[in-house]
Amino acid sequence: MNLNNRIKLSSMMFLEFFIWGSWFVTLGTFLGSNLSANGGQTGSVFSTQSWGAIIAPFIIGLIADRYFNAEKILGVLHLVGALLMYQMYNATDINVFYPYVLGYMILFMPTLALVNSVSFNQMKDPEKEFSTIRVWGTIGWIAAGLMISYIFHWDQKENVAEGLLKNTFLMAGIGSLVLGLFSFALPKTPPKVAAGEKVKISDILGLDALKLLKDKNFAIFFVSSILICIPLAFYYQNANPFLTNIGLENATGKMTIGQASEVLFLLLLPVFFTRFGFKKTILVGMLAWAVRYALFAYGNASELSFMLILGIALHGICYDFFFVSGQIYTNSAAGEKYKSSAQGLITLATYGVGMLIGFMVAGWITDTYKLADGSFDWKMVWIIPSGIALVVFVLFALFFTDKKKVEAQINS
Repeated sequence: MNLNNRIKLSSMMFLEFFIWGSWFVTLGTFLGSNLSANGGQTGSVFSTQSWGAIIAPFIIGLIADRYFNAEKILGVLHLVGALLMYQMYNATDINVFYPYVLGYMILFMPTLALVNSVSFNQMKDPEKEFSTIRVWGTIGWIAAGLMISYIFHWDQKENVAEGLLKNTFLMAGIGSLVLGLFSFALPKTPPKVAAGEKVKISDILGLDALKLLKDKNFAIFFVSSILICIPLAFYYQNANPFLTNIGLENATGKMTIGQASEVLFLLLLPVFFTRFGFKKTILVGMLAWAVRYALFAYGNASELSFMLILGIALHGICYDFFFVSGQIYTNSAAGEKYKSSAQGLITLATYGVGMLIGFMVAGWITDTYKLADGSFDWKMVWIIPSGIALVVFVLFALFFTDKKKVEAQINS
């Protein structure tokens, strides 16, 4: 890959995740403080991500892969997204806000696959080259959080009260406009499928991989993947409102520690995976969710603030050791025939079904533990998902068998 294309693809990844990180992290705080949304309404808004994840394969499979260059679709989606962001910036009521965020997420979630397609199309050896491009996405997300907290201070309690947090949508909209225009200068990525070639819905959704559920271990992993997304949803939906509400300064900026941790543990994952195997790796990931939420439940913004920071820093283990190792396991379990469809099925199960259930549960729990003075019993809000993660951990530990580990023991 030449230097010009490397710079273009790195810039594309930076902007893609800068846009997402600009508004999504502080969304829960904005909804509660500026639109007076309750837990159920907040859950509905966050669940638009899941609806976007469910609809995204259709946009990619029925349109992007068949009729238009990926970079052009990426450009159009982000330009329309910029307009929707501006409407979200102007919204003063949750009922007005919701249709815009739903439309935005339906358009944004397919772009996550499109930026990968544009990148892979330029690579001779994706396994070696992709990580150096993708890391710029994480840097973009971190940059957005640092700007919100340390440059603009929009997430400070007094500024949140004044309604300045809505400026995050304006920042995301400007980023979306820039990426939309920049996309037309990206390397050409033509359609993968001939226009006349038939595409089955089962291929798009990865339904052919359902045959893998006949294997007991894959079925346990599949169900566990859905269940662990319930506690995951609590983090996306409640972490920033919680940290802001209890008075942790520069909460959004401090949350970028989670992304830095993600990069670190992504580098450590192959070593851990090779040494301890899939089962132990994924169990560590599950246990990390339970520990993180316990730290949130018992930490505070003063003398125990280190517990909150440690909980944020566990994000790398929580995400990489479960989701990334899960993708590796899925790739191995599926074999050549069902490789693509299996990854599609797991994505649909986690970011689609699992997160959709998770956001609904998180909204209901948050409403249940809302106190008379408008504050929340945050201890209970975090103890419940910690317990859910612990239950999933125990079930997976008891019923999942690491076949390769067993075979190695037998052969030795």
